[in-house]
Amino acid sequence: MLWANGHYKDADGYLSTGAQRFNSREYAITTPKLEVGGGAPGFLIKADRYGEIRLETMAKGGRPLFVGVARTADVDAWLRGASFSEVSDIDYAPFNATYAEHHGTRKPGPPARQTFWAASGEHALHWDVESGDWSVVVMNADGSRGVAAAVSAGAKVPYIAEVAYGTLGVGLLFVIATAALTAYGTRPVARTLAIA
Repeated sequence: MLWANGHYKDADGYLSTGAQRFNSREYAITTPKLEVGGGAPGFLIKADRYGEIRLETMAKGGRPLFVGVARTADVDAWLRGASFSEVSDIDYAPFNATYAEHHGTRKPGPPARQTFWAASGEHALHWDVESGDWSVVVMNADGSRGVAAAVSAGAKVPYIAEVAYGTLGVGLLFVIATAALTAYGTRPVARTLAIA
């Protein structure tokens, strides 16, 4: 983690992925529910310490794109009855995304008209992560079918160095404890001779 924190940050301080291509013949591409803060002790991760997410998209079909993040319940309610593709699995080397297809007859319309987005933008967004259940949506800005986009993600995680140093410290303690138990546990038992 310390190596990645020092070598994979871009000029803006984000740990970033490369751009990967996502395609759908439907109205939208969505992520499954992303749970933030589910069960994490409050004294370890404060609400203002989740970090920041950056998503950047590049249209492959020539049409303007929309990318947004919103509470999963709002996204599900808005897309109910419409056709969309939900990312169900991702393979790397080579990259391949698998989708769960949801079929419907309703056209959701231009996404920018909706008021429930926690963060959104044309081709890019920046979101200060909050606790809850969230979904990311990528669509054509006009709400039309056929979404083709190259998507890259970046994250600023303020506590990554603390977690890395803490993990390293715990690991060193286990090494020292194991060495001590090995050294003292393998000493031969002192024998006393009984004189008759």
